[in-house]
Amino acid sequence: MLPMHRSVNGDRLQHTLEQLAYYSDTPAPAMTRVLFSPVDMAARRYIRDLCEAVEMQIRMDAVGNLFARWEGVAPDLAAIAIGSHIDAIPYSGQFDGTVGVLGAIEAIRTLQGTGERPLRSIELLLFTAEEPTRFGIGCLGSRALAGVLSPAELRLLSDETGEDFDTVRLAAGMTGELEDVRLPEDYYHAFIELHIEQGPILEREGIPIGVVTAIAAPATLHLTVEGEGGHAGTVLMPDRKDALTAAAAMVLAVEQIAATNPSPDAVATVGRLQVFPGAVNSIPSSVQLDVDVRDIQGPNRDAILDEIRRRVHEIAEERGVKLEAVLVNCDPPATCDPRLIHVIEQAAEELRLPTQPMVSRAYHDALFMATLCPTAMVFIPSHGGISHRPDEYTSLESIVQGVEVLVGALKRLAW
Repeated sequence: MLPMHRSVNGDRLQHTLEQLAYYSDTPAPAMTRVLFSPVDMAARRYIRDLCEAVEMQIRMDAVGNLFARWEGVAPDLAAIAIGSHIDAIPYSGQFDGTVGVLGAIEAIRTLQGTGERPLRSIELLLFTAEEPTRFGIGCLGSRALAGVLSPAELRLLSDETGEDFDTVRLAAGMTGELEDVRLPEDYYHAFIELHIEQGPILEREGIPIGVVTAIAAPATLHLTVEGEGGHAGTVLMPDRKDALTAAAAMVLAVEQIAATNPSPDAVATVGRLQVFPGAVNSIPSSVQLDVDVRDIQGPNRDAILDEIRRRVHEIAEERGVKLEAVLVNCDPPATCDPRLIHVIEQAAEELRLPTQPMVSRAYHDALFMATLCPTAMVFIPSHGGISHRPDEYTSLESIVQGVEVLVGALKRLAW
């Protein structure tokens, strides 16, 4: 293993973070990078250019996952994978995901600066569509890599304009076969994702490094409420079957069910609501809403889902509307690999950086990579616990410390 020393180039890392932030459909500091949009494609080219500049071998699969490999001395050995995503939901911040991608590139640059090649190859992964913005499902790229999302299921996806995934990805130049995306289970020796915490714990406790032990189990329930439309002035209140008022009651029920659940980690959110026809003088005839439910414990998350389904059907019956409930995804929680956790703790200890074990209540591509290989995550503080907002912020000092820990872990795993 190479000796430990602090050698991450903070100025270079800061420059790449600032350059990547230019690729956005909304003005700074807000970030919007939607899958396969022009700014997403331009940002991908920027990442590719960075990787080519340090002579990494690059390939891209049929869904747009980018692989950039620094070849090791023993290329037949399974590689160590690192990375994250750069897509961003509308009006979000510039650190979510990007720190894990640009930090991984900087870690490789730092290790290349030693003049020594690793035994195992180190591969950067830029995952496609960690955010569910365009096709309604998060971690699309890592799901496909893990075989959780099959080629047939990918072909059924469509965006809000009605364009199907296959058409969109082919137009973006992702011309490979969807059947070739899934990776074999022995493809990687390990995977580590560096990420901002997106919560307040590390900053509040004054701890620079979080070592993730488990990732919460997410589920998404898509509800379609069908009522009866009509003129807002001529249909009297007793005669109404308003889809939006029924949906509003469902939203409040979702909140109440999660808030009264005994698990402190249980959360449920309605983050998307579409009202038809959407005119001020027209009674809503149809509403679509998406419910996000999470908990560290899968069985309790499932119990919350069951209770939500029971209650929304009751509300539909009470209000005389029709309801369709479709479970979009229901993913199991992931447990991080104990050996990798120990490696990360050792790297931080050598740098004299205190660590704290913690769970990730947000879910990440690491959740699905954990089905392929031993997986772990490194968290760094988020100012105020803020994320998915333009004022999301993590200091350069914190980012550099996270990259230093990643470098130390790679030295232990790849040499």
